[in-house]
Amino acid sequence: MRHIKHLLLFVFLLGYTSINSNTLIRYNMLEEGVSNEGRKSTEIIQNTIDKAFEAGGGTLYFPAGNYLTGALKLKSNITLDLEAGAVLKFSEDFEDYLPFVQLRWEGTVLNSFSPLLYAKNAENITITGRGVIDGNGKAWWTEMYRIESTENLPLTRYQKMTQEQNKGLETAPYYERTRNFLFHRPPLFQAFQCKNILIEGVTFQNSPFWTINPAFCDNVTIDKVTIFNPPSPNTDGINPTSCKNVHISNCHISVGDDCITIKSGRDTDGRKWATPTENVTITNCTMLSGHGGVVIGSEMSGGIKKITISNCVFDDTDRGIRIKSARGRGGVVEDIRVSNIVMNNIKQEAFMLNLFYDKNTTEESVSERTPVFRNIHFSNITGTAVNTAGRILGISEMPVQNVSFSDVNIEAEKGFEIHTAKDFQFNNVRVTTKLGASFEIENAHQFVMTNISSKKPLKNTPLIKLINVSDVLLTSNFPLENTAVFLEADGAETRNVYLKNNVFDNVSIPVKSGTNLKSKINLN
Repeated sequence: MRHIKHLLLFVFLLGYTSINSNTLIRYNMLEEGVSNEGRKSTEIIQNTIDKAFEAGGGTLYFPAGNYLTGALKLKSNITLDLEAGAVLKFSEDFEDYLPFVQLRWEGTVLNSFSPLLYAKNAENITITGRGVIDGNGKAWWTEMYRIESTENLPLTRYQKMTQEQNKGLETAPYYERTRNFLFHRPPLFQAFQCKNILIEGVTFQNSPFWTINPAFCDNVTIDKVTIFNPPSPNTDGINPTSCKNVHISNCHISVGDDCITIKSGRDTDGRKWATPTENVTITNCTMLSGHGGVVIGSEMSGGIKKITISNCVFDDTDRGIRIKSARGRGGVVEDIRVSNIVMNNIKQEAFMLNLFYDKNTTEESVSERTPVFRNIHFSNITGTAVNTAGRILGISEMPVQNVSFSDVNIEAEKGFEIHTAKDFQFNNVRVTTKLGASFEIENAHQFVMTNISSKKPLKNTPLIKLINVSDVLLTSNFPLENTAVFLEADGAETRNVYLKNNVFDNVSIPVKSGTNLKSKINLN
């Protein structure tokens, strides 16, 4: 009986091995006939991917060398492993990205050029190693600039193809200008409706458009990745769109647009797919030379929720944290936590929450077209050499709401500018400015501000300025530096402003009333 049990165990293990050994097949691409001296090898690489897929999965291993290819279609259970010294470079011939495929491009699902690395309805895809994936994007950038700089020229072959294959595609009128170019540069990597994606260790560079762009995916991990794009149009670093369970960590990003951007679809098309991006963690990353460190929107019509951003450094980006949308976009951004961030040399705003991204709109009734920002919280953040500490712009029918800043220290040219907001808290926040008040708040209500200060208060300038703001509590404030004016209040709509339990020994004027102030400020 004992021998029978051992025999059955052996048969089981043999069967298990035979089932799973296919996933361990390793294809040395030089042995498969691929050139590592820069000759185009698209067909061999793609055939190897197909062969590995048919066998149940496998790894394509690229030893050191220079490889040239056109678009590649990844499939389930496929790993690309690039050894240190391996450079996988993509062709600049647009023909190598045909036929058109279905993808999401700037928030709209359409048919266009294949992404350089593309997968659809696949699972268990890995890109790993210490090598480089080079999108060779200059030809794409040049063509985009050529199209943008000329008018009334006949459509190119590719533009006609785009027009023909996207008949009936609905977009908002303001977006027609972009669509009229009908030339959609492909992202370097897009997995469309896939799950279990792992990208680790590799360097991406010179992307034609967005670099790593999973769409409608579940369980995406991006770890220890370096992305470098020179000054170039729309070459964002990492852009998950309508994805869930996304983990981004230990990355180093310097690009021509936003470093990391979270999206979920544009306008009518985004609402049609109705797929939020949710459960996203971003941690231990450094962001350099981008328009924004971490950005949410502006394509957020499917909604964005449950996002944490922590332990990151933004150095020399245009903005730090930016959340942007506009009337007509719709969607809810909520449940966002940002903590333990260091910013330096931020050229515009350290924090930007903007529901007025499209300025050419007018107030409308609240509907599915109305974007919402709520339940967003920032803590433990340091900023130096910042242009503007923060700008928060709500729209009249939908103020930015339920936002807090805690344990924040910012040194900036200008402070916070807050317009059309509701239910805010500032706790232990020091904003040192060179020009203007540390906080200018207008057309807002329900604010609580505790332990607010400036390291170097300005002469004849209030620390806090309120215009048409109601239901405000300023409590437990003790400015340690000599402060000329703590609070200036103005506006006919300003009311229910309370200052309680404050120590103003170092303040010359606790409250200054403006000429339009109608209500008494409650000071005790």
